[in-house]
Amino acid sequence: MPKKQSRAHRILVVDDEPGVRSSLAEMLVALGYSAETVGTGRDALRVLRQSVFDVMITDVMLPDMSGLDLLTLVRDKYRWLPVIVITGFASVDSTVTAMRRGAVDYIPKPFTSDSVASAIQQALAVGAVREKPGDRQQAVITFRSAAMGDVMDLVRRVSRTDSTVLITGESGTGKELVARSIHDLSRRVAQPFISVNSGALPEGLLESELFGHVRGAFTGAVAANLGRFRLADGGSLFLDEVGNMSPSMQVKLLRVLQEKEITPVGGSDVIRVDVRLIAATNLNLEDAVRAGSFREDLFYRLNVIEIHLPPLRQRREDIIPLAEHFLSRIAARTGSESLKLGADAVALLMGHSWPGNVRELENAIEHASVMASGSVLRAEDFPVRLGGSTDIPPDLGGREGEAVDLQDLLERIERYYIISALKRAGGVRSRAAALLGMKRTTLLARMKSLGLVRGGAGL
Repeated sequence: MPKKQSRAHRILVVDDEPGVRSSLAEMLVALGYSAETVGTGRDALRVLRQSVFDVMITDVMLPDMSGLDLLTLVRDKYRWLPVIVITGFASVDSTVTAMRRGAVDYIPKPFTSDSVASAIQQALAVGAVREKPGDRQQAVITFRSAAMGDVMDLVRRVSRTDSTVLITGESGTGKELVARSIHDLSRRVAQPFISVNSGALPEGLLESELFGHVRGAFTGAVAANLGRFRLADGGSLFLDEVGNMSPSMQVKLLRVLQEKEITPVGGSDVIRVDVRLIAATNLNLEDAVRAGSFREDLFYRLNVIEIHLPPLRQRREDIIPLAEHFLSRIAARTGSESLKLGADAVALLMGHSWPGNVRELENAIEHASVMASGSVLRAEDFPVRLGGSTDIPPDLGGREGEAVDLQDLLERIERYYIISALKRAGGVRSRAAALLGMKRTTLLARMKSLGLVRGGAGL
């Protein structure tokens, strides 16, 4: 019999028989644990949203769902929670199925105090090494630019609500990371964040993926699928590439947003869901609405709050901080010392247009880290596709491959490119901004910061 804990471990018992619930709860209390009991799978999910437990024990036969389906749902939504399955049928098939779905142990009825104690001890040992809700680090977005500062201010504001959010921007700008930040800062942080790329799945598969399906709904459906909306119940669902949805799927998504309920493919039951939807697209949905390829009513349902992510070329102040972040992450992953950026590498990164945005930058940094022969990354270590000159702009100092004061170097590089663009544009700031791949207002803000607005050199 285990020693009583200074904080009694909390056990959730799910069984449809009152007598079994009562006797099991008494047994757990006698063993030194705290027990809470419910009679249905739906009640179990409700209680799990409200409290944190150390172990869940569930019967296989429940009145509203299979205990094995409850196990699957809990393992997807509460990965840290060990689950023990009990049943009066004690079949090999149900035992194998339960273990495959993630149960840590199996207790046949009638159970004894010793069998329960042994199963609980094993479950607690498993739970001790699993990541708890508070253990997961929040999404970190690295930036220095005013443009991304405005984005993050909006993220913090919308995270306090349950409003639907539409994140727009080019591919590779970090839309899923922003979606995760919204979730992490919201009241739903302890609940699941589920992501699905709607553009990567054909229509039939996408419907099943989102809304689930019953067993036998179609050829190959040998088991029921809960669907992403049910897995995200209580939390957030990130729906990427929503602009690529077919017209019929748009209708079905609109209904879910309006009614807050789903019907699995091949089924007739209507299931209520509590999900905060965050959608994303790299398309212009207003143009798609005008062209008739995207429903106007769905657009307004999705676009309650829009967060637009500027491309990396319009926020060049973020390039080097992001590069250093990726280098630090690589060092942490490999257990090595973080590499430094040489002056020529900085010049190359700052001069590239980054059509693939942050994703392309991360790829380039990883490539250079592999190719580097020393502790300092040089321009020649980066992919050839970056193109452009690998020479350091004149009068920026430092020897090739030498580690430098990046803040000072960045300002000098930025000044050099702005002045060069202004010369090429004949002093017309809007043209210079276009050459630099940024908005005119962004260029003016950078010129002011660098002291180039009035009588600056080269103006």
